[in-house]
Order: sequence, then structure tokens, then C-alpha cells
Amino acid sequence: MLSDQELGDVLKAGESDRAELTESTKNLDKIRQAVCAFANDLPDHRKPGLVFIGIKDDRSCAKLIIDDKLLQTLGGLRSDGKILPFPTMEVGKRILNGCEVAVIQVEPSDNPPVKVDGRCWIRVGPRRAQASAEEERRLTEKRRWKSSPFDMQGMRGASVENDLDMRKFEIEYLPAAVSPEVLAENDRSREDQLQALRLATQEGIPTVTAILTVGKEPDYWFPGAYIQFVRFAGNELTASIVDQKEIRGTLTEQLRALDSLLKVHIVTALDTSGERHKEIPDYPFAALRELARNAVIHRNYEGTNAPVRIHWFADNVEIINPGTVYGAVTPENFGKPGTTDYRNPTIAEAMKNMGFMQRFGIGITTAHKALKENGNPPPEFDAKENFVFVRIRKQ
Repeated sequence: MLSDQELGDVLKAGESDRAELTESTKNLDKIRQAVCAFANDLPDHRKPGLVFIGIKDDRSCAKLIIDDKLLQTLGGLRSDGKILPFPTMEVGKRILNGCEVAVIQVEPSDNPPVKVDGRCWIRVGPRRAQASAEEERRLTEKRRWKSSPFDMQGMRGASVENDLDMRKFEIEYLPAAVSPEVLAENDRSREDQLQALRLATQEGIPTVTAILTVGKEPDYWFPGAYIQFVRFAGNELTASIVDQKEIRGTLTEQLRALDSLLKVHIVTALDTSGERHKEIPDYPFAALRELARNAVIHRNYEGTNAPVRIHWFADNVEIINPGTVYGAVTPENFGKPGTTDYRNPTIAEAMKNMGFMQRFGIGITTAHKALKENGNPPPEFDAKENFVFVRIRKQ
């Protein structure tokens, strides 16, 4: 984060296209919009924007108590699923001009436009505003494509006309990803919409995410982008096979089909030991669903034809996905609640838009909680050189 001297200089100048002042955290949406606007950096300062919490509009001290809970709340704005793609930001507590404040430092995004709940916010001098169609185009042109993650890169040889299901995009994806107010303007071309949502490059080439989410034939481009499900009668791979499925299609089609398949194979017993009878499944659906979705979203789609594999044995379920740990996730902290990073941030954004994720970074926590409440042992994680897997044991 900037030094106290640098922060003080920005604060002294008051609200601007690099600074927002707010008295408290009562209006988190306002703070999210400020973070979004600074991440978009429409004036192209290429310097961080700053949100000062605990300062009145006249730059006097609001005497706000800056405790750990408040700082955690602010830090959680990065990954609560409302700001997409994830902003690069840092939260800290400082004393500036004798006043205790919380500061959010937001770095300009490499992949604008950044949005809050489908709305793109920008900074126009000292005020926030929703971006116009022309301003969104300017933000799209600022992208640093060479530094983009694999899922945002263009698929060489693919075209929007031949390889994307535009009916699915317009009816299913677009209304889920863009606010109704923006859609109602009707002055954004299809090309602008695809580029703004990171589904096409500046040259109009479909991205990896576009092929996997709204592509006509995703497995033509990614032969390993499917889920292999096998249920065995015993606990070894050599045991007889009870059921076997290959789930293909777009990622949304795969996840919907997988939900149905998991429900079919979960066995529910009736507990009659108490005053009220209670149904207890051998595996909680919520845990299997979250861990399987994590595998699909976080897997490596580059340079491998291996599918996500689900092996359902007599007394445990294994979920195996290609690709090792990524970014902030290490073999030591892999599988621990609260530890997350995104190999495929645009795929994660797409799955959030389509309703398969409510918040980011809580899938493993949700699985732990569901297993504990159902009486199952905690999940067992292991990260190998070329794949990661999790084992869930029967109740």
C-alpha cells in the first residue's frame, strides 16, 4: 500500500477520479461501486484508486472505530461475487492527519470492464457514474490481452458465426450477466456485448470461456472437457462397474446433468431412533455438488485431454481433476477453508453469472459444513504434480 505521506497527499486533495471519501460501511454497495470505478481506471491514470472509510465529505474525521471485523468486511468485497472480474485491492488501517481510517487501495484492472451486479461503474472527476456504451468500448480496448489467463484468450480458428450458439448467449447468458437497465438501452452491438463480457477478443475471436459456456461443440475444441462418472460395486478400480456416464456439452449443461446424476446415486436411510423419524443420506448432496463444481471450474483446460473423473466406490467417492494447485493455493494449504485462487477467473465469472456459484471461495467451507452436519468424516485432499483429488467417505 502507498505510504502515509502519499495517502495523506491524495486525501488532502479531496474526492477526485482517484479518491472516494465515505463516513462508514453502512452502504457497502457504494463502496463496491467505487472499487469497480477505480479498477476500470477510465482516465487511464495507471495508478491505484483509494477509498477512505472514516472520512466525511468535508475531509473531517468521522471518528469511526476501525476494528478487525470492519477490515474483514471490506476485504471480503473482493470475492463476494458481486464485483467481476476480481479486483486487485488491498485493505489496511491507517492514521492520517490524526484520524483513524480504513483504506482500500484498488489497482487498475488488466481486464476491464469490471462490473458490480452486471453494471459497469466509472469515475468522472469526483463522482461515480454508470458507463455508457462508448465508455465500455474504451475500457475493452484497454485490456492487456497478452497477460490474460488462458480462459480469456482467443481460440485460434474459431469464429462467432460458426462456433458460438448465439441464441443461448442472448436468451440464457446475456440476461444473467448484464443488468436489465443496461440491456434496455439497446445500443450495444453483439460484438460489443461479447467483448465486454470477455467472450471475444478485440479481433472478434471467441475466447476459451465462450467456447466452453456458449459454444456449439465445446468438446471439438477441448476433447477432455467432460466429466467421467463411474460407480463401482467395491472399493477397487478392478471391481465390477455398476454405472458409467460421460457428461458432455457446455459447462452449464454438464453441471446440471451432474446434479441430477449425483442425486440418483445418493442413498437415503431412515433414522427411527428419535421421537421424529429423520432421513439421512450416505453423502450430503451439497458437499458432493460443491466439490465437483470446484473440480470443473478450477481444472486445467490447457494442454490436456484428461476429463474430470468421479469414482464412486462402495464406501467413498473420489473426485479427480487435471492440473495441480495454482497461485496462492499450495500443496500445504490446498483444501483448507478460506484458501482459494482462480486458474480460470473468467470461467468462474461465467458460472457465477449462470447461478452455479453464489459467492466465491466458500465451496470447500460449504462442503466441510455439510459433511459434518450429516455425520460424514471431513473431506481428504491431496495435490499431486499433474492432478488434484478429494476423497469423501460414506456416512
